[in-house]
Amino acid sequence: MYINCMPWTKSFPDRTEFENDCKQRGESLRGLTYREAIREALTQVLEEDSNVFIMGEGVDDAGGVFGTTKDLHKRFGRSRVIDIPVAENAMTGVAIGAAITGMRPVFIHMRMDFLPMSMDQIVNHAAKWSYTFGGTVKIPLTIRSIIGRGWGSASQHSQSLQALFMHVPGLRVAMPSTPYDVKGLLISSIKGNTPVIFIEHRWLYEHVGYVPEDMYTVPFGKGVVRRSGRDITLVGISYMMFESLKAQEVLQKQGVSVEVIDLRTLTPLDEDLILKSVKKTGRLIVADTGWKNCGVAAEIASRVSEKAFKYLKAPIVRIALPEAPTPASIALEKEFYPDYNDIVAGVKGLMKG
Repeated sequence: MYINCMPWTKSFPDRTEFENDCKQRGESLRGLTYREAIREALTQVLEEDSNVFIMGEGVDDAGGVFGTTKDLHKRFGRSRVIDIPVAENAMTGVAIGAAITGMRPVFIHMRMDFLPMSMDQIVNHAAKWSYTFGGTVKIPLTIRSIIGRGWGSASQHSQSLQALFMHVPGLRVAMPSTPYDVKGLLISSIKGNTPVIFIEHRWLYEHVGYVPEDMYTVPFGKGVVRRSGRDITLVGISYMMFESLKAQEVLQKQGVSVEVIDLRTLTPLDEDLILKSVKKTGRLIVADTGWKNCGVAAEIASRVSEKAFKYLKAPIVRIALPEAPTPASIALEKEFYPDYNDIVAGVKGLMKG
């Protein structure tokens, strides 16, 4: 499934350039940036359902959470686009209470680093209440959180903590990489009846891709093959999907056929898609935005080892962050964060083996 006419290794900061590229391919498609796709999703669900509201620090600021909530308070009022105090755990409790009563809150944390302040509410309450009460209580709560690097964000403003939430039963975890998927998955999250940790990478906000104007949903637990290949399976998480596609182009020129998988959601995980690909290629690399130790890549590697070991021609490789806090220095950031060069090196190592 390939739902975009854009070359995946190229970012289109200019929508006109994207649409011209589509026309050259004989397609007439509307392009939106990742941030615009989020804002359009929020606008449409706010219009459709009066039970939906947004809450978060700075949601009504001029910047509007990197542009994703810009001016929504002017359109829907501050009773539905609510700026909140710096009290993460307490406000998460408010959001859960609203969800229990039938509202559909979208709680925005501009940086994932501060979600641990809300872990008691998320892990012990939001994730558990439906189970505790035999399914009679629904928690339609969407928690948007932002990861990513840049600007010297360092150890407390750039962490990718998705593995923490993937570990907790009762939570769904989404990490869309394209404008199409971010709109569709956000709408699915808000319309659903279970709590969702919805994770966006700030380096994706300027990517432009095809996004239909109508409201649509993307299902949880269904990954997609972005590139088909026969020699090695490469699973890219969030922004690392784009680095995986860059690596795929480099390796294709060298005669290595790489299959690139975009999971889109981590919980539920499209295990069948991964296993099917590994059974075909016999090799697996997982590229994640988080740390290697007990991370998403470790979970995927474990499942493949348990269920497709006999098909493996080489050890599974994990491309992830080194076991150290994030540095602030730009020079050190370049060494700290893996990119497509690390993926290419990993693939070459497996092919030699």
